[in-house]
This record gives sequence, C-alpha cells and structure tokens, in this order.
Amino acid sequence: MACVGCDVKTKDGTPLGCRSNGNCSTGGCNRLNTYDWLTALDIEDVEPFYVVEVSFKNGARKGFFYNQPYTRATTGDLVAVETNSGFDIGCITLSGELVRTQMRKKRVPEDGYFPKVIRKANEKDKKKLQEARGREKEVMVRARAIARTLKLNMKIGDVEFQGDGRKATFYYTADGRVDFRELIKHFAREFKVKIEMRQIGARQESARIGGLGPCGRELCCSTWLTSYRTVSTAAARYQNLAINQAKLSGQCGRLKCCLNYELDTYMEALSNFPDDSEKLQTKNGTAVLVKTDIFKGLMYYTYEKGAARGRLFTLDLEKVRSVRDMNKKGELPEDLAELQISLSSFGDEPEHDYEDVTGVIELPPEERKRRRNKRRKKGRSSGHNGNRQNKPNDRKEAPSNQQKNDGQNRRGDNRNTRKNRGRGRGRNRNRNNDNKDNKS
Repeated sequence: MACVGCDVKTKDGTPLGCRSNGNCSTGGCNRLNTYDWLTALDIEDVEPFYVVEVSFKNGARKGFFYNQPYTRATTGDLVAVETNSGFDIGCITLSGELVRTQMRKKRVPEDGYFPKVIRKANEKDKKKLQEARGREKEVMVRARAIARTLKLNMKIGDVEFQGDGRKATFYYTADGRVDFRELIKHFAREFKVKIEMRQIGARQESARIGGLGPCGRELCCSTWLTSYRTVSTAAARYQNLAINQAKLSGQCGRLKCCLNYELDTYMEALSNFPDDSEKLQTKNGTAVLVKTDIFKGLMYYTYEKGAARGRLFTLDLEKVRSVRDMNKKGELPEDLAELQISLSSFGDEPEHDYEDVTGVIELPPEERKRRRNKRRKKGRSSGHNGNRQNKPNDRKEAPSNQQKNDGQNRRGDNRNTRKNRGRGRGRNRNRNNDNKDNKS
C-alpha cells in the first residue's frame, strides 16, 4: 500500500516516502493510478492510436492529449503539453488501445479536439516543475491570509502551479457564491502569475489533499474513486448501523462513500424478509421486532407486556411467515417460545487467536489503596461543601432546656435595656424643655 508521503513527495517520478520506487500494492504512488498492461507486453498496435492520457501533479488531474509521432513518447515519460497560456508538464499514464477504452468510459468523443504533446520534458523543464511545486505550499498559506483579511467566506484547499510557473490554479470550497474579483487583484499583485479560481466540493477537496481513513488505507477518493454518488442515512439504516454522525462521516465532513459499497448486497438480502413483520400476534400478547440478522436470516422478537417482556425469541424467516399467515387468517399461535430455534444450529462463533485481556491487567495493591484514599477524600470534601451550599433549609436540632433558659434571660435583658433607653430619652426631653423655659 502506498503511503501518504508518496502521494505528495516525488522527485523525477520516483517516490520519496516508502522508497518502493513505484512498486506498491496499489500499482504506483500516484492518485487515480492506472496500469498500462498492453505496453508492458511489448505488443505493437495494428492500428496506432495517437491520443494519450496525461496525469498532472501525481494524478490529481488527468487529461487526453494528441501525441505526435515524432515525439516518441510512451507510457511513463514526462512530457510537455500545450495549454492556453504556456505549457504544462505531466506524465503519460496510458497509451495505445487502452486510451480508447478509457475515453469510452469517460464519454469523451474520439473525433474531438485534443491539445498536443510538444516534446519529452528535458532537465530544464523538470527543474522548473520542481520549483513550481515547491512554491505551492507557501502560496497557499499566504492566499488564505489574504482571503481572511478580505473577510471572504471561503476556504482555499489546494494550489496547483503550471509546469512553466506562469499560471496558478486556486481550488477553494464555499457554501455559496463568492465575489472574489478583489481577491484576484490581490493575488496577481502578490504572486505575479496568472490566476484561475476553481470551486470544488468537500469530497473533491479531500481527494486532492489525501490522507488515511479509519480502515487504515488511503482515502478511496484520492486513490481510485472518480465518481461521487450521493450517500444518505438510509444506506446506514439498511445495514443496521447506528446513526452516529461522528462515525459515519469521513474526513470531508460528508457521509462515507464506502456506505454504498455493500448496500446492493444488503438490499438483495432484505428482499427475502417478509413485509409487515414488525408485530406478531400470539395468545400471550403482541410481540415486537427488536433486531434482524440479515445474513443469517434471523429475526428477534420480544413481548410488549407480560412476564416474558424483555426476553428475546429467535425466529427464522419460515416461522415468521407462518405466524404472519396465521394472523391474517385470524388464528393465534400459543407462544413464541414454541417456535423459536436454537442458535446452536448455526454453529458456534469462530475462536480467535488473540486473548481476552478484560480483567487481566490489574494495578498493584499499593496503587489501588492510594486511589481509594483519594476517592474517599474527594467524596468527604464534596459532601461537606454540598451540605453547606445545597442544604440551607435543613431542620435544626431541638435546643436543650439550658439553651431555652439562656434565650429567655437574654430576651428579658433586651427588654429592660429598651425600657431604660426609652426612659432616658423622656427625661432628656423634659430637661431640655425646662432649660428653654428658664432662658425665656
């Protein structure tokens, strides 16, 4: 399997990541790689076909070009091809009769116009291409900063320079329409190249960037997948998968493309199951379908009410059909326990080579004691604080007789002091009045 380093780092067509020199199990270290087996057989075509398939930037983009006979370029050669502005450098991935098959697959007419292959790439062309690829990361970081300063709702995912370095294509994703006329002026002033903006989707962005999926292999969209079919949550439901957005989404943020791979097999298997079998009527009550084992042809039921509620009854498709026919006729079977089958008939589960280590790995006794003490301390501190903060209205303990007597004495003293304060105020008032009379 090719590694991610091979997808993005090559020198003169030789991978720098795994050092396998293109002999990986995927057939090469390019994205969307194809294998020209007719060329490997050294068989000459009776009727030569001069259109070739050329790959750019390690398979990120492909196109069909007219290979003129004097170039003598064949599969695996780096060639310079003509473009609207200058020339670009790519690698021939298919030639001969296989190109005709590839064009038929992609619905490209054979009598259409194709740009020409100018010549085989020389050392100067390869040096220019290497310099252009070296600028792409730096330009992408600077381009993102400029777009952020202009407050544009867009994300620049990848930058691809032309082989001669005269043109740069910026691939971006956006939720809606973006007015990037001012942005192009800033890019042209900053990078001194011809600018082309191309909007792509989230799946195309992940295909250009690449990476590893949860299965451990490279992303399908960056290795072999060319057409992106719509994926819905119905595909997960048919396969009895839990609707968990985090597990069902890929690196692009959309539902994984691999949900469609086995969908046809599941749909074919589900066609054998009886319709309207979610509920079965018996004399003990109504049984509800809990789950289905699609490939074993088993259906699991449980009663809605009664003593057998929560117990699973396993029925095969023939028993379910027979119960459905009885219900349509108005007949009710005694109990599902009489109809269920034993799982031993399907064989035991295969034994695995690995060992179940659940409960095997344990902490040493000293470490366990330390953790227990920490938990106890945390529980005491949290309980003490909780009583203070969360229980302000708890019932208080009944005061004793001595506390009651002390409280009554304090109340009597307070009353006496209040009376004395009032008497003093009255005396002072009378004294003040007497003084006023004497002055007058």
